[in-house]
Amino acid sequence: MLQIYNSLTREKAPFEPRVAGQIGMYVCGITVYDYLHLGHARMMVVFDVIARHLRASGYALNLVRNITDIDDKIIRRAAENGEDYQVLTARFIDAMNEDCAALGVLRPDEEPRATDYIDQIIAMIRKLEEGGFAYAAGNGDVYYAVDRFEGYGRLSDQDPAELRAGSRIEVDEAKRDPLDFVLWKAAKAGEPAWDSPWGAGRPGWHIECSAMSTELLGTHFDIHGGGMDLKFPHHENEIAQSCAATGDPFVNVWIHNGFVQVDEEKMSKSLGNFFTVRDILTRFQPEEVRFLMLGSHYRKPLNYSEQELISAGAALDGYYTALARVEPGELPREEDFTARFRECMDDDFNSPGALAVLADLRRELSRVLDAGDNAGGAALAALLRQLGGVLGILQDNPTGWLRRPKRGTSQAQDGLDDAAIDALIEQREQARAARNWAEADRIRDELKSAGIALEDGAGGTGWRRI
Repeated sequence: MLQIYNSLTREKAPFEPRVAGQIGMYVCGITVYDYLHLGHARMMVVFDVIARHLRASGYALNLVRNITDIDDKIIRRAAENGEDYQVLTARFIDAMNEDCAALGVLRPDEEPRATDYIDQIIAMIRKLEEGGFAYAAGNGDVYYAVDRFEGYGRLSDQDPAELRAGSRIEVDEAKRDPLDFVLWKAAKAGEPAWDSPWGAGRPGWHIECSAMSTELLGTHFDIHGGGMDLKFPHHENEIAQSCAATGDPFVNVWIHNGFVQVDEEKMSKSLGNFFTVRDILTRFQPEEVRFLMLGSHYRKPLNYSEQELISAGAALDGYYTALARVEPGELPREEDFTARFRECMDDDFNSPGALAVLADLRRELSRVLDAGDNAGGAALAALLRQLGGVLGILQDNPTGWLRRPKRGTSQAQDGLDDAAIDALIEQREQARAARNWAEADRIRDELKSAGIALEDGAGGTGWRRI
């Protein structure tokens, strides 16, 4: 039975959806003013794997992942660029989709944008105001009154009194309480704005997700997820405003993925170890990045380094080398690997354990093929691809994968392109036909020094990069 660690209760427990066989899941997406970085990528991959497993387990999943397309950072970046904020957000939404597609992240069922839900946001703020949970301040902003909500701090396990002691109010704020947070921001000159009962302005960040999630999934749904950095204050504030506005529990299970570290240090621009997905994919394959992320449990920190990526690529080479030896076949009717794989994934989406099962399956595939059982090998190869698909890996063409540029380089840096390699192999075949073994060996050695391994077989000579 599927068990999930719930950040709210801080324990792992059997999961039961509110409606049998159906799951509503909301995942906090990104604020679109720049390219995806490694932290974004981990969140995207983690919840993609969770979604894939839930669907493979037979659940009808409705996955909602939002886009924040209005925010202080967006307005500031657009002003710096001298462009309309909508032009900026459109460009980075396209970039986000390209990067997600490269990483094998499937599109969500719903992808709401904050600017399309202004009416719902205003309606929720009005409900909060009517219930005494919100107030209009003298500066034109509308704030949530945290002291009116019992249980604030439960998700992040923090005491409001201690939070207040460590908080301060900025000069230009009109809060009643240091913990109060903005629901509606009064417009400043030249900023995008929408009409509201409190004057022209725009929504605060936290209210966006409450309005979009409850509109699309209802006032009480199964799973809410996001990065660990969102637990406080974003998700804490979502709970406070959503429960106060609707009177319902909001979410049953909260899932948070861990941080990304670079060479054992926290990733940050100030440390100079900040990487975008696009930076990395100029030198490494997307599946190598994904495989690296699968190697750490989603709740634990992920350590990124080029050496870790190189190791991930070498592991994938082993899988694709085994798959390249067989043609697609039928799945075996009963297979212990499937049960073990599902057991791992049902244990709070234990992807490292699932990878260990795939490694055992790969070894068994090689053993069966070495024994000459091609039919059995084909069946195991099909199973390896099927289970790998739940993790979003091992779906590439094996020959194409093995002929890609060496990791850490681009094709241009790699010396020999595919056409040059094929031409040298043809010259070697001609030398062998003429029984000029010295020339054939010379060409093999030349290719080997360029990182190309030849594999002679009954059907001709194949090659792969090493």
